Amino acid sequence: MANEALVQRVKGIVAHVKSNDWDGLYAGYQALFADPEFSTYPPADQRTALKLMVLQKGAPQIPTPAMKEAHRAALPALTELVSNLGDPADHELLGVCHVVLGNEESASAIFKAGLAIERERNPASDLCGALMRRVASI
Repeated sequence: MANEALVQRVKGIVAHVKSNDWDGLYAGYQALFADPEFSTYPPADQRTALKLMVLQKGAPQIPTPAMKEAHRAALPALTELVSNLGDPADHELLGVCHVVLGNEESASAIFKAGLAIERERNPASDLCGALMRRVASI
């Protein structure tokens, strides 16, 4: 991430993991993604922050209310990225958000759309494999 203010904010949010404060982590992400300023950051910076939350290692297996709210707050930014850029990696992130929110039908369609794009680009990529696993898991 190039924007220093965003970097510092994300570092503050991620610090919650060290103390196992998952609600604090997700509340921080929810506030970040709901902030109108977030949409002014370059897509690559948005994607980095979104990816850190959506693919968070060690996250609770059963979504907590704070986790769901953070994922719900990420939907507009991810939908915008998918609509404007069509990057299959963004499809994966948006699909995972829908899984967390219990929208499996939407997630499946989003994963399949991303998989179709990635298969055209590079059928042997790690992302292609990841999207195939996500489609199969629903």
